[in-house]
Amino acid sequence: MRLSSTALLALAISSVTATAYAESQSQAFTPVTVKEKSAQSEATGFVEGQSITGSTRNWYANEHFKRGATLNYRQNGETRQTDRRINWLQGTIIKYNSGFTEGTVGFSTEVAAYNAIALERDRKNLASNNGGAPTTRPGAGNNRTLTEEGGDAVGQWSKLGLANVKARISNTTLTAGRQNFSSPMVDVIGNRALPSSFEGVTLHSEELENLTFDLGTFDRNSPRTEQSQRKFRSEYGDTNAEADHVHTAGITYQPFASLTTSLWGTQAEDLWNQYYFGASHVLGDSSILSLTTGLNYYKTVDEGKAKLGQIDNDTYSLSFGLTHTAHTLTFSYQEVNGNEYFDYLHETNGIYLANSLLSDFNGPNEKSFQIAYGLNMAEYGVPGLKFNIYQARGWGIDGTHYNSTGYSGLTEMDDEHHYEYGIGASYAVQSGPLKATAIRATYTAHRASENQADGSLNEFRLVTTIPFNIL
Repeated sequence: MRLSSTALLALAISSVTATAYAESQSQAFTPVTVKEKSAQSEATGFVEGQSITGSTRNWYANEHFKRGATLNYRQNGETRQTDRRINWLQGTIIKYNSGFTEGTVGFSTEVAAYNAIALERDRKNLASNNGGAPTTRPGAGNNRTLTEEGGDAVGQWSKLGLANVKARISNTTLTAGRQNFSSPMVDVIGNRALPSSFEGVTLHSEELENLTFDLGTFDRNSPRTEQSQRKFRSEYGDTNAEADHVHTAGITYQPFASLTTSLWGTQAEDLWNQYYFGASHVLGDSSILSLTTGLNYYKTVDEGKAKLGQIDNDTYSLSFGLTHTAHTLTFSYQEVNGNEYFDYLHETNGIYLANSLLSDFNGPNEKSFQIAYGLNMAEYGVPGLKFNIYQARGWGIDGTHYNSTGYSGLTEMDDEHHYEYGIGASYAVQSGPLKATAIRATYTAHRASENQADGSLNEFRLVTTIPFNIL
């Protein structure tokens, strides 16, 4: 019997609820009460609380496209093809944070300068335009290195990544300007040499124990590899379809010490309304055996002028992670119910699905399953060293019933499938002048059927991030 998406969602929620009541010692219920302490009452002053911090990141990625897939580049006035793309950058952030002024209402500011240096500048290696078989998602170019027309790298560039003012009363803060923001739909994405940021106004309130509220409205984003600001658009849809404003609101509630839930709604004007529910529960003792259950559910429908056409999409993921001392084994299932992609806002990490990897496994009507293993070497006397390995498979991709506009190539997707596997190692320095320096190496391979959008490629990444304090 084939279960409907509603039935599967009900089963997923039931599993989380059952887990929540499986062991009484994990059910430390905390009532919602007004916080006794006020963050603003502890303000030390604008200058007294100031700090200057920074980080520098060396970001290297080497992609090798397979099964005839190629990229285009220009040389001596001719269009040529290559099956390899290499990006290598150094991204540096210098951030100034003032303290909050004293008084009932406190004010502060945050300013951050972003700088990027292209260490790899060969036009062939920075090839960006698709040619031959599909290699990347629709409309994708070189979204890793800022390039000029013709494909030459911009050798060095800078911008104001953050620039905002804050006002705080008690435990509630209003922020206006270019800022970081984190939610299941509008979230800073930091998987390049520099992160994205957003222009707008947000309100974050922590007046109550175990219950927080967030509101936000944005009109521009500052992309990871660009100096300018842009209107919001979708990750997979028509790049000409833009939203003038994005409005979002959400609550996060932790009814038990072991259970965290969140509920959000976001409107991308004239694109979609999107709703999210998430729950995460931890049961047991990891020194013996613990179970972590995660549920993520998105509902997306078209809105206003519907610049991306008709959208009616239900997507969810359900994961179970078993941890014993240093070892974690995780199983994740994900399903898209809709004749279009599960889509999210470009230049955000607004996809909290378990199987969002190198591929997002978010094709129309796609089902996917992932198994992953993680090893924390702290249990064996090497704190900071971790390893992970995973494999994910997606199947049943069917866009043949898509009859709207906004997404290209969907009607050609008929029972498409793909798989991905990856291995990674990371190390965080534990002490000394380089404390908190993080080094991560990953190797990923992705193989796809003819009309699956991500194509076939191998990728190696090596990323080193060094934080530092100036003041």
